[in-house]
Amino acid sequence: MSNIQFILTIAVCAAATMLTRFLPFLVFGSRGGRVPEVVEYLGHVLPAAIFGMLIVYCLKGVSLTSGSHGIPEAIAIGVTVALHKWKHQTLVSIAGGTLCYVLLVQMVF
Repeated sequence: MSNIQFILTIAVCAAATMLTRFLPFLVFGSRGGRVPEVVEYLGHVLPAAIFGMLIVYCLKGVSLTSGSHGIPEAIAIGVTVALHKWKHQTLVSIAGGTLCYVLLVQMVF
């Protein structure tokens, strides 16, 4: 890619990112700051649904009949849940569970 193409690519990515950040304020700003009920509902329901979908996606390739039988995954999930119950910090629990899984897979299993 030439320098012009790099600059155009970065400019398009920056514009797309800014549009997705500013668009909700532009759309809902004309309503006096009131957000529609459906958006409020989705704001309450989607985080749990997305985490559930991520768990299913991450565990879809785990075989309970071969290899490590899903033991490192189960331990890492337990660590993640325990950290979240203890600290109530999503990033801490995700990072701790990920670190636990990586260490188990690289050093134990």
